[in-house]
Amino acid sequence: MAPLDITSTITLSTGYKMPLLGFGVYQNYTTRESVLEAFKAGYRHVDSAQVYRNEAHVGQAVHESGLKREDLFITTKCVSKTHGYESTLQGVDASLERFGFDYIDLFLIHDPYSGTEKRLATYRALLEAKRVGKIRTVGVSNYGIHHMEEIRNEGLETPAVNQIQIHPFCQQREIVKYCQDHGIVVQAYSPLARGNMDDPVIQSIAQKHSRDPAQILIRWSLQKGYVPLPKSANPARIWSNAKVYDFELDQDDMTKLDGLDRGKEGSVTWHPVDCP
Repeated sequence: MAPLDITSTITLSTGYKMPLLGFGVYQNYTTRESVLEAFKAGYRHVDSAQVYRNEAHVGQAVHESGLKREDLFITTKCVSKTHGYESTLQGVDASLERFGFDYIDLFLIHDPYSGTEKRLATYRALLEAKRVGKIRTVGVSNYGIHHMEEIRNEGLETPAVNQIQIHPFCQQREIVKYCQDHGIVVQAYSPLARGNMDDPVIQSIAQKHSRDPAQILIRWSLQKGYVPLPKSANPARIWSNAKVYDFELDQDDMTKLDGLDRGKEGSVTWHPVDCP
């Protein structure tokens, strides 16, 4: 694979470039400070959500950073309790106001729990917000294959991104293959398996490369072609999680990590892809 660095990007189906390494802010109670630290460490991609209640703090960090808005990639999401056409349009405007932005780089449907009718209405609303320039790219999160097929069967624009739980213990291979076959970029949330890194395979590979286990898991995700979204409020960890570009996992390492997959049993958080 081509050499990666912290400025590496992937081109989405909309033509926009998304940094391969993102910074997650779920359950981060010092979001402004953490995002500013992440920017110092080289991150240019931040993953937020309406339900995280920290869009305003992300926006503050962006405005205080001195970085150009066009050099940053900011994501947010709408959770199922807010789904519906008009409510989604209103939610987009509310997110823009909280961020203090003119546009949002990527807007995702956070989960598929609202049912077919509301899912599709929400997706149509996001496409409308994209048409008028409030959103640059539309995607989904926690979607299974049948949820994405709903969109396809309606003849609507294919989601550019599906953000799902991905780490060696929960690899969601069927969904990943569907996404790859349809040009949908896979973002990996919980790429550090919520700190569940005591497995001897991970520990031995970390020792082999003189790295910490978190760096091994982030590197695995990058080499699989995913967009990992590690999160931390610890400045040292924020920096460490970004230092994954001066080593490479070999084929033996990747094979061993691939062998850790436990399917649903390996999930460390919610797993809603089987909902109707």
